[in-house]
Amino acid sequence: MKISVHPLFFAVIIFCAFFGGFFISIIFALTALLHECGHAFCAAKMGYRCTQIKLMPYGAAAVCDIEGITARDEIALALAGPAVNAAICVANAGLWWFFPQTYAYTDTVMAASLAMLIVNLLPAYPLDGGRVARCALSRLFSQRVADITLKVVNGLLAAALFALFFVSGYNITYIFFALFLVCSAFEKSPPAARINFSSASSLKRGVEVKCVLVDEDLTFRRALRYLDDRRYLVIKCAADGREITQDELYEKMCQKNYNDRVFG
Repeated sequence: MKISVHPLFFAVIIFCAFFGGFFISIIFALTALLHECGHAFCAAKMGYRCTQIKLMPYGAAAVCDIEGITARDEIALALAGPAVNAAICVANAGLWWFFPQTYAYTDTVMAASLAMLIVNLLPAYPLDGGRVARCALSRLFSQRVADITLKVVNGLLAAALFALFFVSGYNITYIFFALFLVCSAFEKSPPAARINFSSASSLKRGVEVKCVLVDEDLTFRRALRYLDDRRYLVIKCAADGREITQDELYEKMCQKNYNDRVFG
């Protein structure tokens, strides 16, 4: 696994250094890096592959192949990053207890870790807390209801951040964070996406096949209900024995309407 750095990351560091915040920006960047390492190591332990960690102007991001991940694994993976930040906070608190003189050197580390822990646990997608909330809501309600609920939460949090901008004395950070949440809320995902199990890591773990027997009037809209991220779907027509695999279903669906018949 490699670490890549976005060119604008250096621009942000130089900008912060110009205003006397060089060391603070470095500490926040390293905290974000450790946060993403938590995601990467957790993914590797569960059998998923992470190719790199990107240091971006606004933080860091782990690039992992988690196609076909189950809701349970996604929750564990999402919480791995905040768990690292929580561990750093506990370690700092213990250090201050036994060696109070170290407070002056580690207070920024505690502040950065605590801020990243709190922010990432917010139930706003695509933050870690939002991913956990999305998985939990998807188990209780339909995916549509879960997505709408998270969009509303994103909007409410963005409104609160806009209010904090004025209360805090015009701290521009709140505006940027609010805009990020608004853009995430209105980002449209495709109506249907291929669930791909063809990666080497997925096949190494093994993929269960889900076979569904249906009538010949099955529509693409109904067929989508049988898709999940744990099993590879094979649909069989009871009338004449014709079969269609998940990949074939996706290819046909891209060319037809949702209300068309699969075996038409």
